[in-house]
Amino acid sequence: MQKKLQTRAIIIVLVTLAGIVIVFKPHHKPTMKDVISYSQIKANLSENVHLGLDLRGGAHLVLQVQTDQVIKKIAQQNVEIALNKLKEKNLPYNEVKEEGVGRIVVTVPDNSKNSDIVSELKSDFGNWDVDERGNSIVATLSDTEQNLLRDRATDQAKAIIENRVNAFGVTEPTIQRQGGAGTYQILVQMPGVDEIERVKNTLNADSNLELRLLAKGTQYNPPYATKDAAEIVAKTQPGGADAYDVFFYRERNDGGGSPQEGYVILEKIPVVSGLDMRNADARSSQYGGTSYDIDFQLNPDGARRFGESTAKHIGDYLCIVLNNEVKSIAVIKNQITDRGVIQGNFTKKSAEDLALILRSGALPAKAIYLEERTVGPSLGADSIRRGVTASVAGLLAVIVFMLFYYRGSGINAVLALILNLVLLMAALVMFDATLTLPGIAGVILTIGMAVDSNVLIFERIREEVRNGKVVASAVESGFAKAFLTIIDTHVTTIVSAIFLFVFGTGPIRGFAVTLVAGLLANLFTAVFVSRTIFMWHLNRSARVETLSI
Repeated sequence: MQKKLQTRAIIIVLVTLAGIVIVFKPHHKPTMKDVISYSQIKANLSENVHLGLDLRGGAHLVLQVQTDQVIKKIAQQNVEIALNKLKEKNLPYNEVKEEGVGRIVVTVPDNSKNSDIVSELKSDFGNWDVDERGNSIVATLSDTEQNLLRDRATDQAKAIIENRVNAFGVTEPTIQRQGGAGTYQILVQMPGVDEIERVKNTLNADSNLELRLLAKGTQYNPPYATKDAAEIVAKTQPGGADAYDVFFYRERNDGGGSPQEGYVILEKIPVVSGLDMRNADARSSQYGGTSYDIDFQLNPDGARRFGESTAKHIGDYLCIVLNNEVKSIAVIKNQITDRGVIQGNFTKKSAEDLALILRSGALPAKAIYLEERTVGPSLGADSIRRGVTASVAGLLAVIVFMLFYYRGSGINAVLALILNLVLLMAALVMFDATLTLPGIAGVILTIGMAVDSNVLIFERIREEVRNGKVVASAVESGFAKAFLTIIDTHVTTIVSAIFLFVFGTGPIRGFAVTLVAGLLANLFTAVFVSRTIFMWHLNRSARVETLSI
């Protein structure tokens, strides 16, 4: 008996010390200050316990991905493919155009070559259904394929937004899909962030980066005064207007004065694009002053294509196009492979934000904000204060009741309850969980569940004592009979909490996590720790005649 008691005591002491260390451990080399200084202990606790948006304050956003844009982009690409293929194969057609979402119509002068056109388009259009309808060939994308593309675009947007949020250095952000099928919504919660406009602009910013060659024989210094003037010149170039694009350009001017601006003519096919981006960083401009540039690196495939193109066009001009605007134009003096610089008189913040966007990749489609909300730090602090007050008030009320109603045995319950809370907080820290306001409610509920377990045990012991059993036998029998009831109540509650976690959103999940952690800790404290305390009390003398319960 004595050896068994010692083993139990060692287990309880080790678990208790481990829980305390996990909750209050510093993230630096421990010093005596971490043990004796209240402010340092509080600081360590704050660093270990991650607070959710409702307690810390921050930004709450709901975005909806405009998934139809993805389908329209694919349709537009297929229109270009169809035009090129029909010209290449010398097949007759009047017009190729997109009609609605996921539908392309090719009109022909007669249907003599319809079968050939259908065959060519089927080989190039992939999953599109291509059918002959008189003097028209219609290509459609089925609803099933459209929905797959929409879901894929939403998941891709979520991943890119997550990369951008992580670049902000936010602790414990929440990024997840929200709403039922067909909503294509993304929930973003960023605790501790108060620059909501900057966040919105960065998360939803376009990042269409392309490196294109300036059309040979065209001017950029000065640029063409109007877009119409540039388009007229483009029509006279080899290949005609279809081989070129016209973009706005503002000349970089580091010497003061008004920069020249206008339009330039670029080759239609980019050398590389943002999809080839591997990394991007902001740095002070090589020209000095307060402006910033953006260094970028390309992935191996992009570097290969970039190197081949620049090697062939030494002496020509390369243009950096960002979001359909030319940011800089430079002559290619030698072969360039995996690195480049975007110059555009950026401020430090705009350069850092743009570099972040380029690193994370381009969104597959624009996203609109359905909901935005900012939770202030003062509101979060007030929630913490009220939540802690409620927890402490509930804990004190329970302690007073247990000591009053169960007398000496109430001390047993109080010790088990305090250890329960220590282990609960240790579990939250160990699993890197986020404590939310509903999570605090879970803590308070855990206190009630812990007391309920002790009440079941104590009442069973009282019943056995009233039936005439000696104290040792009554304690043994009381724990044995209460055990199955405790297991039953805890397991059913844990199962319910698991369903809340699986199907709930962020705050509901916080409640479920704290509830499950508290219930698991309670199984240890109510059954193992409480029984050990009774065993120690009964072991103090050969025969205990009475029990304060």
